[in-house]
Amino acid sequence: MSLINVTNLTFGYDGSYDDIFENVSFQIDTDWKLGFTGRNGRGKTTFFNLLLGKYEYKGKISANVNFEYFPFNVVNKGNNTLDVINGIFPDYLHWKLMRELSFLEVSEDVLYRPFDSLSNGEQTKVLLATLFLKENSFLLIDEPTNHLDMNARKLVSEYLNTKSGFILVSHDRSFLDNCVDHILSINKTNIEVQKGNFSCWWENKKRQDNFELAENEKLKKDINRLSESAKQSSSWSHKVEKTKNGTTNSGSKLDKGHVGHMAAKMMKRSKVIENRQYAAIEEKSKLLKNIENSDNLKISQLAYHKSRLVELENISIFYGDKMVCKDVGFTIEQGNRIALIGKNGSGKSSIIKLICGENINYTGTFRKESQLKISYVSQDTSHLKGNLTDYARNNEIDESLFKSILRKLDFSRVQFEKDMSTFSGGQKKKVLIAKSLCQKAHLHIWDEPLNFIDVISRMQIEELLLEYSPTILFVEHDNEFSKNIATKICEL
Repeated sequence: MSLINVTNLTFGYDGSYDDIFENVSFQIDTDWKLGFTGRNGRGKTTFFNLLLGKYEYKGKISANVNFEYFPFNVVNKGNNTLDVINGIFPDYLHWKLMRELSFLEVSEDVLYRPFDSLSNGEQTKVLLATLFLKENSFLLIDEPTNHLDMNARKLVSEYLNTKSGFILVSHDRSFLDNCVDHILSINKTNIEVQKGNFSCWWENKKRQDNFELAENEKLKKDINRLSESAKQSSSWSHKVEKTKNGTTNSGSKLDKGHVGHMAAKMMKRSKVIENRQYAAIEEKSKLLKNIENSDNLKISQLAYHKSRLVELENISIFYGDKMVCKDVGFTIEQGNRIALIGKNGSGKSSIIKLICGENINYTGTFRKESQLKISYVSQDTSHLKGNLTDYARNNEIDESLFKSILRKLDFSRVQFEKDMSTFSGGQKKKVLIAKSLCQKAHLHIWDEPLNFIDVISRMQIEELLLEYSPTILFVEHDNEFSKNIATKICEL
């Protein structure tokens, strides 16, 4: 066991207005299985790069371990998988590699195939197995779930649960719960470490947030009451002071000393109340700093004049001679929230492309109502570049509504001035979802919309879909999300 100590860490990118980290201090045990969470753009990958020594920073990071980052950068993806592994870690022992691959249910034959012929899930598993061959290293695992289907996520989480000595970035709640024993969270104003899995951390956060909100309300009432008391005491003091040179009582001489004493006493009381008021304001200012803004989203879906929108019967899809799915059948009716699930490569995206109107080679019966307006969110975000204003104009959506949705999804106003190509993966996905929520459509089709998106934004999107019950067909490997949202499940 050894410790990683972070002391007074301060870092900001050149040209940026704000520091990402400012005087941050915390401690990590290298035997922990540490889940790393925080909203998109808060600096999770940046922190990994600081540990890896890629940027200069103020403060101190001390550690007696080497750091290894996942995913590895594979330059020649056309090489055989075994050669790719050799390039990453030349000194590995073959029997250890075979042991790790067997834990991940990867067959030996993948080693002798070109790396780029492997599915995304197979590539992830091979690289994870290679990562855990590196002994005496602390592992930085950055979003391994994005290319894993539900079954693979469960398998990989169980695999990671047998390991230790890593920080894992993932936004999948079930995945984190299954394989971590501590949570490192980047909050709005600080970084904190807590023992337990994600659900424990989330319950603690909700309790803390509720406590702060209740204290905030109590202090607001106290401040108003004290403010009124201070004004009243001050007013009484001035009134009494005025009588010193004014009237006599029943012809007797006025006791100016007594009146002055009473006025001073009233003024002193007023000052005491004011000081208590300032103390309450100071206490109030310490609250709510880490409460996340997660305002409710809205969706306005068009009504269609028929209840049934799409119907598939015995659909089989082909790419050349290769059949990617067989005898698929389901209907989409207004109000349905359909989860399309299945292993990677089972044809989910092909079914979506067929419904969206792409020229797909298929057999069977496919019916789609005429004039049906579909809003589509794709897996791919690589096309996003340029500024948000032009993007809204080019997609014929209301710019102010579009940016308002992004604000609710934790975009800062500074982000609106940047080129989309500089956005994080999660921020790019939020752009596509915000665009979809602005479009007037009868049917929403979202293909893996939550890749890279932070947990709090996932919960916002869940609440949106449950409140407004739009008609939606979606592919999503986040088991918790699918379980909470779907009214129907179609498994390929």
